[in-house]
Amino acid sequence: MSRILAIDQGTSSSRAVLYDSEVRPLASAQQEFPQIYPRPGWVEHDPEAIWQSVRDVVAECLAGTREPIAAIGITNQRETTVAWDRATGECVYNAIVWQDRRTANDCERLRAEGAEPLVAERTGLRLDPYFSATKLAWILDNVAGVRERAEAGQLAFGTVDSFLLWRLTGGDVHATDATNASRTMLFNIHTQAWDEELLQLFGIPAAVLPDVRDCAADFGVSREDAIGIAAPILGVAGDQQAALIGQAGLETGVTKSTYGTGCFVIANTGDEALASGNQLLATVASRLDGEVSYGLEGSVFVAGSAVQWLRDELQIIESAPETEPIAAGTGVVEDVHVVPAFAGLGAPWWDAHARGAILGLTRGSGRDEIVTATLQAIAYQTHDLVVAMTDDGVAPSVLRVDGGMVANAWFLQFLADILAIPVERPDNVESTVLGAAFLAGLAAGVVESTDVIAKLWRRERLFEPAMEDDRRESLLAGWAAAVARVRGRT
Repeated sequence: MSRILAIDQGTSSSRAVLYDSEVRPLASAQQEFPQIYPRPGWVEHDPEAIWQSVRDVVAECLAGTREPIAAIGITNQRETTVAWDRATGECVYNAIVWQDRRTANDCERLRAEGAEPLVAERTGLRLDPYFSATKLAWILDNVAGVRERAEAGQLAFGTVDSFLLWRLTGGDVHATDATNASRTMLFNIHTQAWDEELLQLFGIPAAVLPDVRDCAADFGVSREDAIGIAAPILGVAGDQQAALIGQAGLETGVTKSTYGTGCFVIANTGDEALASGNQLLATVASRLDGEVSYGLEGSVFVAGSAVQWLRDELQIIESAPETEPIAAGTGVVEDVHVVPAFAGLGAPWWDAHARGAILGLTRGSGRDEIVTATLQAIAYQTHDLVVAMTDDGVAPSVLRVDGGMVANAWFLQFLADILAIPVERPDNVESTVLGAAFLAGLAAGVVESTDVIAKLWRRERLFEPAMEDDRRESLLAGWAAAVARVRGRT
């Protein structure tokens, strides 16, 4: 029987999952890798640590496997920017992570010069340091000799998928897919091509760019000396689009929210790239057989990483699962608010200069209130995104959720209460890596059609809203006041 290997290279860890021909998981492995914070607001990764973690999890996942690998799928943290030498494969600088805010002033300058309408119209994105373009420009302008090498055609740029493809194929393939390209702020989502005006705006030489392919396509063959097997790489998508596919979100109107390092809500809008009036993003949800489906997306920069902060920096919990019994025992916290704007605020505020705060503390406030308020903050931010989507004409009647945080039933019940719509948890909450497997399986013929994906999706639990409207509105008013204070509006 054929097997599918899916690689999920995330912000804080790398994962590999082996699936059978029915896309059922057989084996998996996961490994965290270090986060690098050189200065406040800066976030980097060592690309070699990323690569080694991928090699390690693949080796662990495939240990003892004798069945042939029909296809490899890749999903990845989006926007994170890598540049490397085409001859040696050596990276010229650390990977600059999507959370990094070092180019906030550059974005403000370009906005003041009137560049944002062009960016928004061509890419569906906001002019923000979140995306790849200003990160790459920073590397070109701040690492000695790099711009000259780039203009001479000696360097390659890519998001993490491109970097992995290069390493997996021994430098044979420099490519990306349409979903990852759509997050660079250099790709015209309407023409499905790199945009010359945007390249000029950001000072990016076209010679560094990867080829853009469908999500289910030929991305080359892995080398045995890279990961121990020679197998076709047939699926690539950015993590949030892969999660939408893993949630069977290939039909217009399906909306999912993924709770990993950040929180990302995407609604499939079909063949229409909606221009948001609420600072949400139009993005490529998938491109299959040349046909583009678009998504309307809102991004929260800090979700699961706020729970990591409770564990690693505050050291008031030992593990993420502790948060559920703590919150269940504490109950909804009304007066303490945690605003986890550690890397600014994403949609719908796009405030790169906001920073985190704990508000409303009294002498009686302690660990339990801070932990519970942190969970509530993530639900409140999801609410803000859903309200913005509704104002843009996309009103979810139900929200499908996935990612590590959704193991917490208390959090999901509070989420349903705050959203006032049902929340669906699937039986396989690892939708991101599953989506990569589906894409690879489609290209390999192991998955016969996209209809099969919809049939394979199963709901494990439904969370129905149960909170009174008056209490919900009171809680949301308290949250709005806390955000206003963090943004310096009061």
